[in-house]
Amino acid sequence: MGVIVVDDLRKHYGPVRAVDGVSFEVRAGEVYALLGENGAGKSTTVEILEGYRTASAGSIEVLGVDPAVAGREFRDRIGIVLQSSGVEPEFTVREVVDLYRSAFRTPRPVDEVIAMVGLEDKADARVASLSGGQRRRVDLALGIVGNPSLLFLDEPTTGFDPAARRRSWDLVDQLGAGGTTVLLTTHYLDEAEHLADRVGVLSAGRLVAEGSPEELIRERSATVVRFDLPEHVAPADAATAFGPLLETEIRLVGRQVEATPPRPTAAVHRLTGWAVEAGVELDSLSVRRASLEDVYLALVAEQELQAGSGAPPADVTAVTTDE
Repeated sequence: MGVIVVDDLRKHYGPVRAVDGVSFEVRAGEVYALLGENGAGKSTTVEILEGYRTASAGSIEVLGVDPAVAGREFRDRIGIVLQSSGVEPEFTVREVVDLYRSAFRTPRPVDEVIAMVGLEDKADARVASLSGGQRRRVDLALGIVGNPSLLFLDEPTTGFDPAARRRSWDLVDQLGAGGTTVLLTTHYLDEAEHLADRVGVLSAGRLVAEGSPEELIRERSATVVRFDLPEHVAPADAATAFGPLLETEIRLVGRQVEATPPRPTAAVHRLTGWAVEAGVELDSLSVRRASLEDVYLALVAEQELQAGSGAPPADVTAVTTDE
C-alpha cells in the first residue's frame, strides 16, 4: 500500500478542469516530484492531498485515510512547507520552532531542527531580521519539527543561494534515508532530477509522464548536441548539417542550434564532417547527456502543440522497470 494513492482525481471549478483524471501512487520512503507549469494543477492536487481542498471526484488515500475527513492523528503525521508562510516576525527562530513543536505529539528537539536547516548561528535572531533565504529555512524547520511520516514541500528552496540549496538537498536526502516520504513540487528541474526517486509531469490538469528521472531521460533521448552558427551560415543549413538519414529534432534559438539525435555518435560525426568540408567553425560546440529539464520542456511543447491542434491530450507516458 502506498503512502499516497490517487485514482482518477478530478477538481472542477464550473467549466474549468483544474485537475482532470490524475492517478499516481507515492511509495513509503520515496521522494516524488510533481512538476508542471503554473496552472497545470500542481497546487490544487497537493492541497487536496493535504486536506485543504475537496475533490470533485476520484479516490484519494493519504497515510491510509481520506484527507478530506481526516482528524488529529493524520495532522500529527504530516509536515507542510508552503511557498510562503505567515510566521510572526517578532519571534526568534528558537521561539517559533518551539511554538510549532508544541502542536505535535512526537516532535524533534528544537536545537536538532535548527541545526538540520543550518540556522544555528541565527537561533536567537528575530525572524524579521533574517534574509529571504533564511526565512525559507525557518519554513523548512517548521515543516519537519513534528517528525512527520509524510512531508509536503512546495517550492522549498525558492530564494536560496546555491550553497543553501545544496544543504537543503542534503536534508531531503537525509529525511528520505530515515524513512520519511516526501512529495515535492519545484520549478527547479535540476532539483527534481537530484532529489526525486520518481517524477510525475502535469499539464492542463492531466498527468502526461511518470517515471524516475533517469528513465524519462533515457526514454526521450540521452544526448544533446549544441553549437552556435556563424553569422554567414543560414539557420536553414542547421538541418543539412545533421544529414537526411538521421531523424534529429533540431531547435533554433537565435543562432544557437540544439539537437537531440537518436544516434548521437553518427550525428556528431556527420556534423563535424559537414563543418570541416564547409570551412565552418562551430562555436560553443558541446555534447552532453540530456537533463530532466530537456525532457520536461519537450513534454510541455508536445502538449502545447496538441492543444493548439485541437487533438485530445496524450495519455500518460509511464516508464517502469521490473523490480
